[in-house]
Amino acid sequence: MWVVFGAILLALLIIAAAFWYRVVAEQRLAAEQARTNVLISEIAALSDVSAALSTRDELTDFRTEAMASDLTWSPVLRTITSVLPAGTTVTGLDFTAGGAPQSGDPTLEQGLVGTVTFDSPTPIDIVPLIRALRATDGVYYADGQSVTSSQANLYSYVLTVEFDQTVYSQEYAQEEGGE
Repeated sequence: MWVVFGAILLALLIIAAAFWYRVVAEQRLAAEQARTNVLISEIAALSDVSAALSTRDELTDFRTEAMASDLTWSPVLRTITSVLPAGTTVTGLDFTAGGAPQSGDPTLEQGLVGTVTFDSPTPIDIVPLIRALRATDGVYYADGQSVTSSQANLYSYVLTVEFDQTVYSQEYAQEEGGE
């Protein structure tokens, strides 16, 4: 009989311990669920910040793409005027920017394309001028398009000129590995 009574008592102790363990586990579960709810509400409060950061990244990417062919005009004009003889005046520019850089080497891709018009009070030997322009850094291509003279002894020249992408400012280019 003592063995049966001991077995019953042992079974009651095991049941009590299991019940106590279950109560403790339920309390821990309730505490963790409350903590999870707090964290979810904090994350929800930061959704506006996340949306703003996402919008900023999209706008930065858009600006980088849109401004990829942003030019530095001073070097372009300096390049053209450096080969012109004294007394010559640039009277017109008609250029179109090329596409966004596709490779890492801006000297391999076409950048600025168009025509430059200049006037001279004396006739100019255009072939050496075109050769000098072609030999200038950043010039992809140059050729004569037309020559006209006016009654006022003014000679007007139109050259077709193509620059490589070294004339791009790179001001808005994204840096690798960051913003």
